Amino acid sequence: MAGGGKETPRQKMIGMMYLVLTALLAMNVSKQILKGYVTVNESLVKSRENLAENNKRVTESFEHTINGNPAAAGYFEKAKEAQKLLKDMETYVDQVKLNVLKESEGTLQPDTVNLKYAQRLDNYDDPSRVLGVAEPGAVVGGPLSAQELKGKMEKLVSSLISMLDQMQTNPKTKLLGDDYESLKRKINSLKPVSSGAKEDGVVMTWEVENFYHLPMAAVVCNFNKMAADLKNTEAEILNIFSGASGKLAIKFDKLSAKVIAPSSYIQAGQPYTADIFLAASSSAMTADQMQVLIGADSVNAAGGTAVPIQDGMGKYTVNTGGQGEQKINGIIKFKKPDGTFENYPWHATYMVAAPAVAVQLTKMNVMYIGVDNPIMVSAAGVSPTDLQVNISGCGATKTGGNGKFVVRATSPGTCMVSVSAKGKSQGPPQPVRVKKIPDPVAKVGGKTGNVEVKKVELGQIGGVGAELAGFDFDAKFVVISFELSAVVKGALKSVACPGNSVNSEARSILSSAGVGSKIFFENVKAKGPDGTIRNIPGVTLKVK
Repeated sequence: MAGGGKETPRQKMIGMMYLVLTALLAMNVSKQILKGYVTVNESLVKSRENLAENNKRVTESFEHTINGNPAAAGYFEKAKEAQKLLKDMETYVDQVKLNVLKESEGTLQPDTVNLKYAQRLDNYDDPSRVLGVAEPGAVVGGPLSAQELKGKMEKLVSSLISMLDQMQTNPKTKLLGDDYESLKRKINSLKPVSSGAKEDGVVMTWEVENFYHLPMAAVVCNFNKMAADLKNTEAEILNIFSGASGKLAIKFDKLSAKVIAPSSYIQAGQPYTADIFLAASSSAMTADQMQVLIGADSVNAAGGTAVPIQDGMGKYTVNTGGQGEQKINGIIKFKKPDGTFENYPWHATYMVAAPAVAVQLTKMNVMYIGVDNPIMVSAAGVSPTDLQVNISGCGATKTGGNGKFVVRATSPGTCMVSVSAKGKSQGPPQPVRVKKIPDPVAKVGGKTGNVEVKKVELGQIGGVGAELAGFDFDAKFVVISFELSAVVKGALKSVACPGNSVNSEARSILSSAGVGSKIFFENVKAKGPDGTIRNIPGVTLKVK
């Protein structure tokens, strides 16, 4: 084109050819983009069909388990309730989609599956008009509009979350904490949320951002994605509900080494024998699941006195009188998944000896800085109310009484526990080691170390936690900062996040990461109950 002045006929012709060529190129790009939408739509439709078939199989299998596990019945009923809500929403989404196709194609029976046969893929006007978003600043509601769709989606999310919350109040439908939070996040991801961005002074609502001035091909893709998301949520609900009854029935979460010997008092020259093994118990075990009966008839489980159940173990206490070997027996009644009880007879002996001191740490033979360390102190022949306990070293202090104390220490080393009764020593001081709480490890989306994740899981990551695996004490570490980095489109991107939550910059990196990307959560700092700040091992996620 000429820079100015009068153009010659030849220059005008060249300019016109340039404009025509540019228009042709633009039309070609548009067609390629529309073909891309068709390909994406076919993938979404296939994914939706696969999820529907899988959900059907899981539902049938879930229903069949009820006969062998009555505890699953409550979860199955709730799963059916959620499925109906999701199915109704999916049907409505299809109705809105069909209405858009009818208006855009000008036919009463458009093909709602094979988008490649549509005649007006590039129709921008009719979808916006039909959905009530022809004017971004004046969204119109009404039947089968984008505004009505948004309202129904919000109501669906609210109904499902309300159902989950009600389930948590009923022991027959209660979910584990991690499952409950994970499912809640999954359901909330369905909620329509607008970015709040402004264009030409108009706030972009969810309706406008998803449907305004988009070609019909893109609008149909959006509807099929919504339907696939609903199916995916249904799959997640079925997966968690079908496994819930088994998880909550009995969870053996406490392991301890046990040594059972016929007698702890052995005459010189006689062998000492014992059974040594790992014992498992459940902190959630209650009296309706297990009973420990003292003195019950082991043949027909008649009679006996029940003892309190604590941390899945019967707590038996009896006053002693005369010295020498004492014998006790009884049964343990254990409730099986089918609701019936199995009886396990047991017997034991113990020796009542002359006064001697015993100091027992109820969790380990060490104490830790910054947490409550419960200990039990007893002396044979002495009432717990008469015991005086003194602890020295490691900045240790104690609270409590009647033989049960809580000790807190401030420095590592060895402290000494001295016991007396009515001014008389009950034996030499007992040494107890004091150690620093071990370092936790970082945890992201329920995972630690180097793991693979799916692309969809990245959107569910809310932050970084700290986990002390296998540590029996109530010691909570709080992440106070971390760094997130990843190679996105060939460029290394890194962001520092104060606190334990993923900020907007980090969220942008997560959403941009593609398959094969590695995402690093590094330089994780966590503050422990002892006041120390630790640099803990991070997490590496590989997107598959």
